[in-house]
Amino acid sequence: MSSSRSATLDLDVTADTISRITASVGTFIQGKGEVIELALICLLAEGHLLLDDVPGVGKTSLARALANSLGVSWNRLQFTPDVLPSDVTGVSVYNQGTTSFEFHPGPVFASVVLADEINRATPRTQSALLEAMEERTVSVDGTTHQLPRPFLVIATQNPVDMAGTYPLPEAQLDRFLMRTAIGYPSHSAEVDVLTNHHRGSSVSDLTPVVTPQQVQMLISSASMVEVDGSILDYIVRLTGATRQIGGVSLGASPRGSVGLLRAARARALVHGRAFVTPGDVQTLSIPVLAHRIVMDVDGETRGVTGASVCAEVIETVPAPQPN
Repeated sequence: MSSSRSATLDLDVTADTISRITASVGTFIQGKGEVIELALICLLAEGHLLLDDVPGVGKTSLARALANSLGVSWNRLQFTPDVLPSDVTGVSVYNQGTTSFEFHPGPVFASVVLADEINRATPRTQSALLEAMEERTVSVDGTTHQLPRPFLVIATQNPVDMAGTYPLPEAQLDRFLMRTAIGYPSHSAEVDVLTNHHRGSSVSDLTPVVTPQQVQMLISSASMVEVDGSILDYIVRLTGATRQIGGVSLGASPRGSVGLLRAARARALVHGRAFVTPGDVQTLSIPVLAHRIVMDVDGETRGVTGASVCAEVIETVPAPQPN
């Protein structure tokens, strides 16, 4: 790393800040350190997270705990077929007193937005999130409004009850930096959940452990993490290999390569390093790339999945070796 970058990237400060955030969120998301880390990586990489999981495993609690720990605003959007795009973005209302239209922001105007059961909304309403997620702006009646920073969308899907849902198209799936699941807690973690509930503890009781300004500092620090040219080459070879595997109709896009780079930088920072390693790339390849891979009929018949494709390319594509 260059000395100018080293001077602006204080790993001791970032490590302390990250440790306080993960400890605070972990108070209510018991035994799910990997999921908390992925959510934090998404935040620092300025991406968004899609959670595929059954009800009741803590998806809403994760979003609330993260927002409360960061001291930022949060909103929950419960998607149903009758939700309109204006219910997400906001609407202009005529004010008779001023004889002008005033914009009333929708729930998307928050730093952490939980889009609950996003696949129950119509494609038109789902697309209302596209501009917000990609550009971090909302356009209503020809006027563009900036969303708050930081800005993180945590969307959820229930993989069990799919009746009456609208599957997310590939274009929208590609907007999510990562896709993962929380999963059921371990026995001891579930006991801790019951203990908190018995004591009357609530995720709303969490108080901020950092300021929004410190969060922005972490985001800036993640962009300063050094990436060697061999790592850039490795990322492109991995994503390119997903397009060559048998049974794959559509491999990971160049946006997937960019997302993997951003996520790897954020993971390096979370782990107290000022440089990216091949291990960062390999660890994040499935959550970042798997949902961007589409199988053909032959692949679906043979049970090929995005995760299995990522596992295969990690196994077969040589990683750069340290000098």
